[in-house]
Amino acid sequence: TSPFAWLRTRFYYLLIRLYFDQEFSIEEFTRGAKQAFSVVSKLLSQRKLDLLDELVSAEVLQVLKEKISLLPDNHRDALAADIDAIMYTTEGDVRIYYDDDGIKFVSILMRFWYLNGANLPDEVPGETRVFQIVFGDESTKEKRHLLTANYEFQREFTEGAKPDWTITRIEHPRLLE
Repeated sequence: TSPFAWLRTRFYYLLIRLYFDQEFSIEEFTRGAKQAFSVVSKLLSQRKLDLLDELVSAEVLQVLKEKISLLPDNHRDALAADIDAIMYTTEGDVRIYYDDDGIKFVSILMRFWYLNGANLPDEVPGETRVFQIVFGDESTKEKRHLLTANYEFQREFTEGAKPDWTITRIEHPRLLE
């Protein structure tokens, strides 16, 4: 990320701590986001969408139901991310919203890079190359793909609102389109 974007996100974290949640920690949030990403991606892969009600917004869940039913098995398998297979995580964007009724929201976009052993072609639609990593020697090599996903987490900070983060956007580029 650019130095300006890094500085801007740090400023937003400071605002979150000052005005919404004095105990907010980006490190703790990132740990929870990785855990949520792993759980949700596995449930998507297994088509267990009914178990996502408390984790994912209703709008996103409706879109996912349509998309998942049309996915080929290998693309669906590629959605699953074991927490140990997450290679890198970074924050993409942080936003603070106030609506006309005085409701306050914080939204944090997280980007994940993870290894997955699904049987994907070398080239995926859109002519974008999927990175492949081979583990082991010639006789026992195991091919893994380095895939990306973007999950946006949102929490309402209005007094009396539940202190839960909800996933309001799920993107698995070239897999879930």
